[in-house]
Amino acid sequence: QVQLVESGGGLVQAGGSLRLSCAASRRDFSAYAMGWFRQAPGKEREFVAAISRDSANMRYADSVKGRFTISRDNAKNTVYLQMNSLKPEDTAVYYCAAKPMTGTWSVVTGDEYDYWGQGTQLTVSS
Repeated sequence: QVQLVESGGGLVQAGGSLRLSCAASRRDFSAYAMGWFRQAPGKEREFVAAISRDSANMRYADSVKGRFTISRDNAKNTVYLQMNSLKPEDTAVYYCAAKPMTGTWSVVTGDEYDYWGQGTQLTVSS
């Protein structure tokens, strides 16, 4: 079992920046590919960003490409999502997710992750 705890959400004005963090409970955090998803009110959960075990590969949704950056610190068992140039349409609950992977280079962009956090709310005001 992996417990994931997101933090860093809040209220920010459009154009602002925020960094989300997701702390994992397991010391073998480096064995997991990680991802961020979001769900806005009345909408389905959608992929935001993903990162491989070794940080060599990242993927982004087109809607956040160039504005968001995913990163991880395996020594701290934490994955981050740096969000810049925020827009009102970025308002959502953000979830991190983990999936054990054999390959260090693989990223997972679908929702086939095994473990999910509780989510953190981001609200972007116009």
